[in-house]
Amino acid sequence: MTQVLLVTGPGGAGRSTIAGATALAAVRAGRRAVLLSAADPFHGGPVPEGLHTPRLDSGAEFRSELAALQDRGAALIGMLGGRPLGAEELTELPGAEQFALLRALRRAASAPGADLVVVDMPPLHQALTTLALPAQLRRYLARLLPAERQAARALRPVLAQLAGVPMPAQWLYEAAARWDAELAAVQAVVEAGTTAVRLVAEPGPAADAALRTAALGLALYELPVLDLVANRLVPRDSADPWVAGIAARQDAFLAARDPGPPVVRAAHLGRDPRGPEDLALLAAAPGMAPAAPGAAGRPRWGVEDRLAADGVLVWAIPLPRARKSELDLIRRGDELVLAVGPHRRIVALPAALRRCTVSGAALDEGVLRVRFTPDPQQWPRAR
Repeated sequence: MTQVLLVTGPGGAGRSTIAGATALAAVRAGRRAVLLSAADPFHGGPVPEGLHTPRLDSGAEFRSELAALQDRGAALIGMLGGRPLGAEELTELPGAEQFALLRALRRAASAPGADLVVVDMPPLHQALTTLALPAQLRRYLARLLPAERQAARALRPVLAQLAGVPMPAQWLYEAAARWDAELAAVQAVVEAGTTAVRLVAEPGPAADAALRTAALGLALYELPVLDLVANRLVPRDSADPWVAGIAARQDAFLAARDPGPPVVRAAHLGRDPRGPEDLALLAAAPGMAPAAPGAAGRPRWGVEDRLAADGVLVWAIPLPRARKSELDLIRRGDELVLAVGPHRRIVALPAALRRCTVSGAALDEGVLRVRFTPDPQQWPRAR
């Protein structure tokens, strides 16, 4: 599978520029790359051979999808007395950018001829909500339109022939099946072992808080961090006391970081980067070309069997730098609702844990361990 690198970071940290430099560095290393970005990091300059830069037009994507939806439901709309919207009436709605980006990611990751897809993601929190969309929407579809409860499945074709139009339930379930298949394809790309995140930040106190929150969100969604690009680093040996002071603070920030992903150092160019020449300077930074697929590894959640020693199963969930005060978890049927700071995720319990009750949880050294005690009514009894 094609390697996917999702580039994100705090707002104003230079994400789009670093995404462009990443793709350029990969091409220079002999790889065939695709750069997905709503911006143009080359600023109209020539794009190097071996790099494909498809244009992201969320407005056009939205109009095309809505027009196709109207066409598929034309008979039902007419039966209800509705009037289809004209192409000139369709204006982009909030959230269209995220869906357009996810569709472009799915197309690029499945297209032949590319080794690497670099995605210029939105700022950190918005990037996480965008990446969580496919799984969340699939869960909503499964709850609201469960396939196993399609009423009068055998009678719908007959009723459709009698009425002369597709029955609403049939049309709705067919549309839901198409949406689920598309969302599943995007989710497969996001959760693939060859997908990782490259964080971009300008070293400083504000970045530290943002990166800690980002680390929690990424761990919650089991997204691996390949590395951190420390952007706009000023010279350490400057004769200017003001510049030397900034350099000292940047170095102190990097030195104080907890053990984590490798750091790629990107120098401050003394100006806002513009055009291929500036991107080439940034692309030359050691480590800017991404590591091979799968180098980061996904932070999987593991179930520890402690039945013999303690009579429990333990679900170990890595949450680096988490604080007890910002954690919350609720068991709801066969799902666990887990909140960490501003992030929230609902996950299905592994099969073994569904036959247990939650008996406690503890946070220790960045790992949340949830204890499950077997339910005697459901757990197989020893002979």
